[in-house]
Amino acid sequence: MKTNRRKEKITMSIAISIACFALVLVMSMQFKIVNETDITEIENMRETELRAELANWKAKYEETETKYEEIKEKVDEYKQTRQSNEETGKLVDSELEQVDMILGKTNVEGEGIEIVLRETENEEISKISANDLLVIVNSLKLAGAEAISINEERITNMSDIVTINDTFIKVNGQRILAPYVIKAIGNQTYLESSLLGNGGYVSQLEQIGHNVSIEKMNKVKINSYNKEIKIKYIE
Repeated sequence: MKTNRRKEKITMSIAISIACFALVLVMSMQFKIVNETDITEIENMRETELRAELANWKAKYEETETKYEEIKEKVDEYKQTRQSNEETGKLVDSELEQVDMILGKTNVEGEGIEIVLRETENEEISKISANDLLVIVNSLKLAGAEAISINEERITNMSDIVTINDTFIKVNGQRILAPYVIKAIGNQTYLESSLLGNGGYVSQLEQIGHNVSIEKMNKVKINSYNKEIKIKYIE
């Protein structure tokens, strides 16, 4: 065991000596190189290299800045175009929504009135006719009604209200039966006033003997016109 340890120490000492010798040799070579080299030349070379490198980085920076400005302009242009398109899209959507409402193609709700006309059992009194319903609808339109329906059939400018063979009434081609429920969205006071009082058609029907009631409602729901709108003569 002692012999092995002694051998290890000797080996380590030799290795350390070799390392120290190599280190001294390298240091001597470096000192020699430094003594033989012109320091001014090195500094000049470094300054030239630094200037060249600085000029290179400056060129790269300017190129990057130019590209950045180009991209920024494109982004700004895209944002303006997108904003303009969004505003145009919103305007178009709003106009289309207004058109759909005018055509009765959307479900709507709002304050208004509900008129119910019931048939009387008195045979001396004529039945409610399509003309009666039409007069009421026209009165409501003149009073500013924004939407009207009869027995859930939405009334539009294309709607037909007709009596068939003096037996039943059709609205939008659909047969309807009494009681006739007319809904209208608009100013409650104006709508009601257009039907009652002096000259009001509902008042006239009541004087004849018809059973008619009007109710003001804060929320009147009117369904959309569910049939296809066909244009035959407009070019």
